[in-house]
Amino acid sequence: MSTALIGKRLKALRDERDIDQDAVAAILGVNSRQIVSNIETGERRVKAEELLALTEKLGVDLDYFTDPFRLVGEGQFSWRRQDEVPDDRLDTYEKLAGRWIAAFRELAPRVGRDVPVVRPQLPLEKDSPFDAAADAGERFAAEYDLGDVPSARLADVMENQLGILVLMVDAQDGISGAACTLPELGAVLINRNEVKGRRHFDLGHELFHIMTWERKGMAPDRSESQHAGRSHVEKLANAFASAVLMPRSVLHATDWKALDQAALIAAINHRATALGVSADALRWRLATSGLITQRAARDIPGEALRHNGYVDLAEQEVPPLFSRRFMQVIVDAIESGFVSVRRSARLLDTSFESLQALIAAHDLPVPDTVR
Repeated sequence: MSTALIGKRLKALRDERDIDQDAVAAILGVNSRQIVSNIETGERRVKAEELLALTEKLGVDLDYFTDPFRLVGEGQFSWRRQDEVPDDRLDTYEKLAGRWIAAFRELAPRVGRDVPVVRPQLPLEKDSPFDAAADAGERFAAEYDLGDVPSARLADVMENQLGILVLMVDAQDGISGAACTLPELGAVLINRNEVKGRRHFDLGHELFHIMTWERKGMAPDRSESQHAGRSHVEKLANAFASAVLMPRSVLHATDWKALDQAALIAAINHRATALGVSADALRWRLATSGLITQRAARDIPGEALRHNGYVDLAEQEVPPLFSRRFMQVIVDAIESGFVSVRRSARLLDTSFESLQALIAAHDLPVPDTVR
């Protein structure tokens, strides 16, 4: 058992329940709150009988203190959700998501896949102008060589160059995604059942939060309603995401202002589909970039850009669950004996049979123990 882990969990439980160290000292049968402090900082080991007393008196199971595959009192989440998603449902899903993130954090270093020590930050402040956020998005797209279709490379760059875990998930209805930050890891969850343009925009939006979370006054709220008025920081995140996915370098080749409305609508729908974004997002990106006028943007009927001009969305591709990098860590951990097949299936909230299919969906070899 990790002394440091038990100490952190004890501190988190005390904070959650507003219990002081003297009360914990009484449970442990010690006469000094300093001993409790030493346990919480990892300087003193917890005896087996003391751990038993904590679980009985505080009403938690042993796993609360010893299971590394859960987040307890660590990690801050920011969810994008609709107003009708109740807090209790969000809490339940957050615990599940926390297990995936904690599993990656625990297993990745064991199989030689450490995340970068330094996490890049964007040079923005909470009151920065929107143009500054857009310029940062432009520079990000250029510096990380996202190419002519930035959405196609963004997740790969986030995972393999920035060390940000990206998970495609079956989120509950009304939840489109989330960002989560830990001292040693940043993670982004995206509802894979959203349309492609929404998935990509959410990815860029949450990337902004991961790269600005520690800047003064820029930490996002735990829950961001999709229909409520956006804060200035959320609008900065939108401006950044828009510029990352639609930098001027991939837009300027077309003389957008020379097109009449019918041709402009057709061109926006076509280019948006090619870029993997929504036509409505491209419409306003063109306007804020000065490539079309604000009036021209407002005059386009919203219905003309709905679903990028497609009536039938039945062929929308849904990406596999989680990510290839995440599943590679799970496979390596299974093969190295760091986690059992049964526990892996439980962690991923799936069956033994579905675990095989999930591994294969990422073009990874299925370990013999999973066959």
